[in-house]
Amino acid sequence: MGHVARYGKGHRRRLIVAGRDQGGNKGTSAATRLVAAGRRPEWTGTGDGRGIVNPPVWRASTILFDSVADLRASGRDPNAGLYYGRRGTPTQWALADALTGMEPGAAGTMLYPSGVAAVTTALLAVLKPGDELLLVDSAYEPTRAFAKTVLAPMGVTARFYDPLIGAGIADLIGPATRAIFLESPGSLTFEVQDVPAIVAVAREHGLVTLLDNTWATPLLFPAIAAGIDLTILACTKYVVGHSDAMLGSVTAGPMWFERLRRLTHALGHHVGPDDAYLALRGLRTLPMRMKAHEAGALKVARWLETREEVACVLHPALPACPGHSHFVRDFAGSSGLFTFILKGGDDHARTAMIDGLAHFGIGYSWGGYESLALPIDPGGIRTATQWQADGPAVRLHIGLEEPDDLIADLAAGLDRFRIYRA
Repeated sequence: MGHVARYGKGHRRRLIVAGRDQGGNKGTSAATRLVAAGRRPEWTGTGDGRGIVNPPVWRASTILFDSVADLRASGRDPNAGLYYGRRGTPTQWALADALTGMEPGAAGTMLYPSGVAAVTTALLAVLKPGDELLLVDSAYEPTRAFAKTVLAPMGVTARFYDPLIGAGIADLIGPATRAIFLESPGSLTFEVQDVPAIVAVAREHGLVTLLDNTWATPLLFPAIAAGIDLTILACTKYVVGHSDAMLGSVTAGPMWFERLRRLTHALGHHVGPDDAYLALRGLRTLPMRMKAHEAGALKVARWLETREEVACVLHPALPACPGHSHFVRDFAGSSGLFTFILKGGDDHARTAMIDGLAHFGIGYSWGGYESLALPIDPGGIRTATQWQADGPAVRLHIGLEEPDDLIADLAAGLDRFRIYRA
């Protein structure tokens, strides 16, 4: 009953503004800010001058009011406090608040039950029948599928563009063009886009920009500060960090947040408080985990470059990766996901390599503490650009294991590949 008392008369109408600085955070590092993020006194205090460390898990559908008048007053601004479970409780608000605080200049964040739900809602918030969307050719495959199966039937045309087009995207803009969707680096082939150049063109033409920023997170690339209008995370990955919850988010600038929020509520999107709690807990260790993912992935990637079985390593921090110069200019670091191309061989040889790995799981997603290996074939989904490679491709997520153990595992796998390749 303590929670109900805290939000009784005089307190329930307290405005929840995601991302507002609570004081003392300016100029501090991201790691320090994330320790305090989302821990507002009104969410962690007990009302007697004491408090707890973590915002508690509030599970709620019905919210009780003190009177009919109070219920009606709350209806005038349902976003101002407890209203109905689908609108969230302090558990969800704390996570949204923390994510917004990671993006300087953002107005707010909405949460979704998956990364795909975040992508699709963001697109629906900015597009209407008759519009054209410029969609990067290296985008996450479900994003492409949504353009084909949902946007096209509702009258929105998607035109795919070369991820390395940069300012040349101006040549693709027509009278119906409404938005540009970016993903940098790409999910499978890791081209790093020239985001500042594309943003500049978009602003010149009055277009909306959306970015899938899951690979970097705002720690490595603060998208709103770079001029992006809506930035999207599959929080399932690095934010949660433990492969045990599905979650997505969209953080928007001042021009788009209210529209995004209205559509999100209209579509009935909701994130359970337990998943929100897991994501908020993951955020506390995100800076440390990202440093470990970066160090391990770079060590493995550089080792792979020395192997004769490997034709190319597509890691944004390495010079061979398309758009590497943009990475050096724009990013504060790298994460744990990259692709390498085998030299010759076929799917049978690639499968022999992956199936025998001891420290790599075989499965979709990434961003957890465990390493993953996935066979990928990007050529079949590209339309604006042609994918060419010297052999089959493997995408690796480097987890938190000892990198030398992963290297030894991959060395044995490449030995198997070499046998089957012959």
